[in-house]
Amino acid sequence: MTKRRVRLVAMAIAAVVFAVAALIAWTELQPPPMPEGLAWGNGRIEATEVGIATKRPGRVVEILVEEGDAVVAGQTLARMDTQDLEADLREAQARSNEARQALGHAAATVAERESILALAEKQFRRSLELSRQGHIAGQTLDEDRSRRETAEAALRAAQAMVVQAQAAIEAATAKEARIEVDLADAALTSPVDGRVLYRLVEPGEILPAGGRVLTVIDMTDVYVTIFLPMRDASRVSIGAEARIVLDADPLAPIPARLSFVAPTAQFTPKEVETRSEREKLTFRAKVTADPDALRDRVQRMKTGVPAMAYVRIDPDAAWPEVSAVRDD
Repeated sequence: MTKRRVRLVAMAIAAVVFAVAALIAWTELQPPPMPEGLAWGNGRIEATEVGIATKRPGRVVEILVEEGDAVVAGQTLARMDTQDLEADLREAQARSNEARQALGHAAATVAERESILALAEKQFRRSLELSRQGHIAGQTLDEDRSRRETAEAALRAAQAMVVQAQAAIEAATAKEARIEVDLADAALTSPVDGRVLYRLVEPGEILPAGGRVLTVIDMTDVYVTIFLPMRDASRVSIGAEARIVLDADPLAPIPARLSFVAPTAQFTPKEVETRSEREKLTFRAKVTADPDALRDRVQRMKTGVPAMAYVRIDPDAAWPEVSAVRDD
């Protein structure tokens, strides 16, 4: 046997040994097959976006956060100019004080008119009795009756002044309350725990009512959108237990729930992996992470991270090993 042939045989044997070793290694490294009773899908971490917008038109005075900053619910993120509101509040307070003084004057007038009416009533009754006895002329009785009726009308007018003053106080108080609400709303706060995604304006800019200043992502409302084949979508229930496994952190699955399944099927998006290419129609589903499980991860959670979502169809199905990959 020539040296050339010996060399070729040795290379062939080495190639076979290498192929067998690679096959054995590949077989050993393969994860266990996906347990029955589970549905899965790939997607990316998403979170609800919340727009921080102005209630009234006005000028932005101050923005207290930058893009990427973590925020908590109730934290002030920006402030609007309130000089006009403060002037309106002072005016409303002055009108309220004026209405209270008018109420006091009206109340005193009512007391005075009541006293005058009481005197006129007594005089009329006295004159009526004397007229029956023939001691006074009918003209005097008519005059006393007229005085009593005039006193009654004056009392009713004074009472109307009281009602008017009370209404003025209520109107002024309501205006004060409305302005105070607008003043409070001029401090734009975050309604959620999350992170600033976009800073859309700068101090000094004038915005219309509803003008957006910031966009905050709610890091306690994190979810993955997956697409379930018809066979799995018909068996799964809303609220079913689920797990989200981040590609960047596969050893820490996040407890979750199936929160939504589309009522109609759609063609499978190109970027979505399915078990079979024959599965052209799928149902969009939403797997939402447990907010309590996210509280310690809010600072580290990022949207757009690839992830796998597993949904338990069979309550007795076992969860896959955290190191398992999807079963294609």
